[in-house]
Amino acid sequence: MKRFCLVLGASGAIGSATAKRLAEDGYSLYLQYHHTSVALLLNELTERYPNQEFMPIQCDLTSVEAAQHIAQNVFDIEAIVVASGHALYQLVDDTTSQEMLKLWQVHVQTPIEVIQKLASKMRRHEKSYIVMIGSIWGEAGGAGEVLYSTVKGAVHSFVKAYAQEVAYNGMTVNAVSPGMIQTRMNGHLSEEEMAEVVAEIPMNRPGQPEEVANAVSFLVSGSADYMTGQILRVNGGWYI
Repeated sequence: MKRFCLVLGASGAIGSATAKRLAEDGYSLYLQYHHTSVALLLNELTERYPNQEFMPIQCDLTSVEAAQHIAQNVFDIEAIVVASGHALYQLVDDTTSQEMLKLWQVHVQTPIEVIQKLASKMRRHEKSYIVMIGSIWGEAGGAGEVLYSTVKGAVHSFVKAYAQEVAYNGMTVNAVSPGMIQTRMNGHLSEEEMAEVVAEIPMNRPGQPEEVANAVSFLVSGSADYMTGQILRVNGGWYI
């Protein structure tokens, strides 16, 4: 039987790497995206894995109808990976209410609503999986990224609480907490600033999206079925 996973934020670097890894693992995928098309990713996966299904879902996660739209396009589901999100580099004093709301909707509210609407379909399976992409800043906090740190902290709290609520259903709920990952999200850093950050990391390099995807793969593989409510750190030893 085919195994289906929904990847929110499939057009981003971590979401795309995760989709490729889960397809390699045998999952058929629903690929949610907004602005950036997943057409190339879709073509690549379809060509490489002709016996699996890959279905795009275009949706703005800030829309009040987003969760309902996504749920209506998902027919069977065993796993959900929440890789959607965007960064916000600015002081609290300079952040508007609209920017705060957008962060909350994309990182927290809409993903939780999606999970809520798909939970009954996931419970059809003996085992099912939710993995949220958190952040080192959700644990340590970061000046200049206070609102981003706040929503990622909320993601981590949701994981810890919801894991207890649904464990009896055979559902595991975990998060992967990346540190400095080589993605466009860090494009605002100059070479000098990046070098300063990397100097603080014990492994002396940024991580790659594929390394985050490997952690996600482990959590939805069946090899981590006694792990739930955990925040799995992928940060090169930067925060322990």
